[in-house]
Amino acid sequence: MAALVVSISGIRGIVGDGLDPQVLVRFVAAYAAWCRGKAGSPQGTRALRPAVVVGRDARVSGPILAEITMSTLQAAGLDVIDAGLATTPTVEMAVIRERAAGGIILSASHNPAEWNALKLLGPSGEFLTPAEAEDVIARAAVGSDAAAAAAATDAGGGDATPPPAPWAAWNALGSRAQRDYLDMHIDAILALPEIDSEGIRTRGFRVVVDGVNSVGGIAIPALLRRLGVSPDNIIEVNCDPTGVFAHPAEPLPENLVTTCQVVEREGADLGIVVDPDADRLALIEDGGRYMSEELTQVLAADFWWRHHSGPFVTNLSSSRAIEDVAARHGQEVYRSAVGEINVVEEMKRRGAVLGGEGNGGVILPALHYGRDALVGVAFTLQHLATEGARLSELRARMPAYHIVKMKTEIGDRNADALLEQMARRYSGARVSTVDGVKVDLDEGWVHLRKSNTEPIVRVYAEAASKDIATALGERFMNELLDG
Repeated sequence: MAALVVSISGIRGIVGDGLDPQVLVRFVAAYAAWCRGKAGSPQGTRALRPAVVVGRDARVSGPILAEITMSTLQAAGLDVIDAGLATTPTVEMAVIRERAAGGIILSASHNPAEWNALKLLGPSGEFLTPAEAEDVIARAAVGSDAAAAAAATDAGGGDATPPPAPWAAWNALGSRAQRDYLDMHIDAILALPEIDSEGIRTRGFRVVVDGVNSVGGIAIPALLRRLGVSPDNIIEVNCDPTGVFAHPAEPLPENLVTTCQVVEREGADLGIVVDPDADRLALIEDGGRYMSEELTQVLAADFWWRHHSGPFVTNLSSSRAIEDVAARHGQEVYRSAVGEINVVEEMKRRGAVLGGEGNGGVILPALHYGRDALVGVAFTLQHLATEGARLSELRARMPAYHIVKMKTEIGDRNADALLEQMARRYSGARVSTVDGVKVDLDEGWVHLRKSNTEPIVRVYAEAASKDIATALGERFMNELLDG
């Protein structure tokens, strides 16, 4: 069966087996119609432009899919700003800078190389809200129904007439321009008053960078050089943007054994690992020990709260370590459903000064509302420089929890029904059904939810030890599958 996952997180699928050219055109055309409705609306003191910024990671399918995407937008009468190889946060900032009606990132994030995706942005440079995403999905469904109706009419199956195609006349086609926004992105980070590149330079950091052979291999070394790290002290691993991933793309410890060995062998102060579109950041400590990506946002918050007061927002699946660090600083933490836009919406409601997700995402509203590995890198180096500490020492100050992340396929069983049954089974405990089912127990917590990006159910568990967390996760997963 063709693999195509349509959700508020984007349109994601296997190229040639679900994410095909006709599917791409249908969804991009629907999104173009949505963007045309935004063009001309006020954005500050000026109106939004009828333009869309398009960037991509280094996947082999990227150039072809980008060409189809940009041509479709132009055929729909929208101007295209081609950002080329660009990180997701860079495209998000470019949308704001250009006052564009929207943006598209072609990247399937941590999915394997055969996958790709349309990640859709609104004019604020943020992912579409659930309502906006449903609007685009509904438009695409109408387009599909219209095509079917037209085919039936051509075959003599009736006189149904599809709605007019969303295409522009020959003299109203969109234009195309190419721009590189990486320097703009880095300039904005260096302009933050909390970042002191001279202080970072004087520490003489030695850093290993694993860019998984995608755009992070371009962006992270460029950022490090601008932050004052000597080019001789930047050891690049998998930084050639071929799109052929040197290891599984998700920055998990089992995928980074070799990179950890490089950090140890090179005597590096730290290792920096990003996913293919560089919105997730994982760190490797001096000595080559992997630091859980769950702690990326915790380390960032510990740094930021030394400069600013205010709430933090994260999702239900992230480590409770953030609450422990917040208590040290006298700050509050709020939880949202999983998904970047859900975190962002809750950040706005709470007036949060920082946010993130336990998958290595850091969101700084002072810059833009999106996960940004580059911001996370700058915070990490500045924190190390200011504290005069090693990353292993900062890690030792963090709460010690262990989180396990499992996933399971459930076949043709109804995921919602299975999750509802789990909620009923644990109704006497502390249960949240904001997003799937999260159960807080004395020995730890377990969160079960349908994935936004894959046809699976995720089971996350956290406890004081790996053995307890694993046992919790396996117990709940077995109970879920036993139904």
